[in-house]
Amino acid sequence: MLNLNTESAAARRRTRAVRVGDIVIGGDHPVVVQSMITEETRNVDACVDQIARMHAAGSEIVRVTTPTLEEAHCLAAIQGKLRALGLRVPLVADVHHQGSAIAVAVAEFVDKVRINPGLFVFRKPRQRSQEYEPDEIEQERVEIERGLLPVIEVCKRRDIAMRIGVNHGSLAERMLVTYGDTPEGMVESALEYIRICEKHDYRNLVISLKASRVPVMLAANRLMARRMDQAGMDYPLHLGVTEAGDGQYARVKSTAGIATLLAEGIGDTIRVSLAEDPINELPVCYDILQSLGLRKTQVEYIACPSCGRTKFELTAVLAKVRAATKHLVGLDIAVMGCIVNGPGEMADADYGYVGKGGGTITLYRGRTPVKNVPQEQGVDELVGLIKADGRWVEPK
Repeated sequence: MLNLNTESAAARRRTRAVRVGDIVIGGDHPVVVQSMITEETRNVDACVDQIARMHAAGSEIVRVTTPTLEEAHCLAAIQGKLRALGLRVPLVADVHHQGSAIAVAVAEFVDKVRINPGLFVFRKPRQRSQEYEPDEIEQERVEIERGLLPVIEVCKRRDIAMRIGVNHGSLAERMLVTYGDTPEGMVESALEYIRICEKHDYRNLVISLKASRVPVMLAANRLMARRMDQAGMDYPLHLGVTEAGDGQYARVKSTAGIATLLAEGIGDTIRVSLAEDPINELPVCYDILQSLGLRKTQVEYIACPSCGRTKFELTAVLAKVRAATKHLVGLDIAVMGCIVNGPGEMADADYGYVGKGGGTITLYRGRTPVKNVPQEQGVDELVGLIKADGRWVEPK
């Protein structure tokens, strides 16, 4: 069970609340975790199975690709089968090329539609370098509005959300010619679509600006937040480093981008993009949120890196403490090697296990030492202390 209380010291940028099914992005709501399935949309049963597994593992919103009208109608079947199973999983349809007809069709079934401004109105690249004339810019904007308006109308009628999702790697040619391959071009691309939505009194919007390079992603989202604040816009931001790759580096890269912005108060929903089974993305998301104090989904263990002062085999003891207490979501437990830095470094923990020397450890409740016990009894005594305080629950 997830503890959804927010305890971050960072002042989150004030945003409007945008409902996606039974989940709300923005406002005073916790940062939302989402991901995207990898099964082919036409394989309805496989999609239903993967969505159910990902939702059970913590994906609060699940995205499904809809590259054609056939896939759009498959989403209706997927949604129906999920409901028949009693699963009200918020679904997002990912629409890219020639998006108007597909987005209109799929908006009848899902909780949010994602469109990519760089690809929504298809134009064959012309490798153009000369600046666009004002009448050309206006003509393109008219085309965008003509394609976007039917999508806006169905989203308004069904009261569902839309994500305006800009990708650094797929900016429209006009944006590239006018602004270059820059964060500014990404921001202007999003703002153009936002203004069309606002013109037609539609504001159930979530905005994303993703790049595979962390500095570009950071710059684009910071600029987007500033520009929206200047314009009196309060739309939530969806954060992610796209095409991050796999393995350790992809996790570090994603964390560098997402966590940096969250620490600055920017961001309302996150997705870690890994070239792996997408279920592997979810622990990374929750670790990011836990580390920033934005969500409590596990026990927080504070442990020193060990040194010559350590009075016991810290790695082994930490493993034993974790095995006994890892189900006590919401607690902070410290395992410290010695009395020198231990009490100070673990001052924010609920409980502490600190090496004293001579085969003895000291148990702490917060900052207060409670008792000295033989090391071999330390874990059992720690469990007993938690039970005595009424904070123990039996593991499932």
